[in-house]
Amino acid sequence: MGRTYIVEETVGQYLSNINLQGKAFVSGLLIGQCSSQKDYVILATRTPPKEEQNETLKHPKATLDNLDEEWAAEHASQVSRMLPGGLLVLGIFIVTTLELANEFQNTLRRLIFAVEKSMNRKRLWNFTEDEASERVILHICSSTKKISCRTYDVQDPKSSARPAEWKYQSRLSTSWLSLECTVHINIHIPLSPTSISYTLEKNTKNGLTRWAKQIENGVYLINGQVKDEDCDLLEGQKKSYRGNTQATSHSFDVRVLTQLLLNSEHRSTATVQICSGSVNLKGAVKCRAYIHNNKPKVKDAVQAVKRDILNTVADRCEILFEDLLLNESPERKVMNCEKEFHILPHRVFVPIPGSNVMLCDYKFGDESSEEIRDHFIEMLDHPIQIEDLEIAEEINTACVSSSMNNETSLDNRDDEQPEQPIRTTIVLKIQQNIGVIAAFAVAVLAAGISFHYFSD
Repeated sequence: MGRTYIVEETVGQYLSNINLQGKAFVSGLLIGQCSSQKDYVILATRTPPKEEQNETLKHPKATLDNLDEEWAAEHASQVSRMLPGGLLVLGIFIVTTLELANEFQNTLRRLIFAVEKSMNRKRLWNFTEDEASERVILHICSSTKKISCRTYDVQDPKSSARPAEWKYQSRLSTSWLSLECTVHINIHIPLSPTSISYTLEKNTKNGLTRWAKQIENGVYLINGQVKDEDCDLLEGQKKSYRGNTQATSHSFDVRVLTQLLLNSEHRSTATVQICSGSVNLKGAVKCRAYIHNNKPKVKDAVQAVKRDILNTVADRCEILFEDLLLNESPERKVMNCEKEFHILPHRVFVPIPGSNVMLCDYKFGDESSEEIRDHFIEMLDHPIQIEDLEIAEEINTACVSSSMNNETSLDNRDDEQPEQPIRTTIVLKIQQNIGVIAAFAVAVLAAGISFHYFSD
């Protein structure tokens, strides 16, 4: 037998309530958490159809060949932004009529690989060798309600389907453990002048990849303590009268220490890099991860926090670039402005109905709560109330400066009030020609030293 999937009962109710309404099929995503032997599915959400796709799917001769892989993969990519650390898109489901039951395998196989490829393309981290690389495809017949559950190894393009077990359990995620962390970042990324086609987004991703290594190698304190990675996360917690381990609190505070590693890896030789500008990401990021309470290990908890840190910073940058592209090309902005500040979107959390696990989205300052709620509903296909929205970070105003004098005054103001943390968003500063000036200054200094040496 293959992998076992422990599934929240409300997921089963959601799937059974899907009405084809004359369509040939309805597909969507399965969301949850992996472990060594079994996976936990806590949410299912259908892929919103395109307007023109609605009419196609209602055609009498419509088949799974009409399934839009690119649209489904993009939905998976958007939903993956809304998942805190520890949660993944575990696979896909599809509800079809009985007539389509025998023709879905090849199409769904292509789809599961397309979905995984779409999400992996944007990640700053890689799966470890110990992690399961199998993803599930759940097929449900709308008339008989018969379920077929199979998995594919998405790391192996030649993998074949393996049977899997699908089990329902009530109140699966009502007592999951949460880990919360605030990370202060100050990332400097030089912009390459080598090619116009080498976009701001590519430069930024390369810079974030270097920063990601610091996060991966950081020291993580859980409730102020460094614990062995193979240790039980709940070790030392109180036990109930039935002998089951229970946490006195479902939430853990996590702190990240990276400065020690930065100092130990400091190079003694300086390098000069010619660049057309730079990007500075500076601020405080609210991170959150969740992990099941079935004998969780410290290493699993730390890994979930690491990935949430990396995901939320990368996702915010990507969302900002998308917003800039809708208004004006980022490259054009860099060329026409000496310095420019942008506030990245801040994080908003919302609980999964009937669970203590929360999902997230990102909100710009001018977006209303109604817009965020509507986006949650569109992406996740579950009712969301405005009062359920939890804004993790407050909004700060950004100072836009175009002269060096203003830059100096801004820096002085920061120095005078170091006790005020940046608790809101990350500020993106695009500053051109600084790299060229620095390189020229270093070259002049080197020439002066050489001249003085040879004169002596």
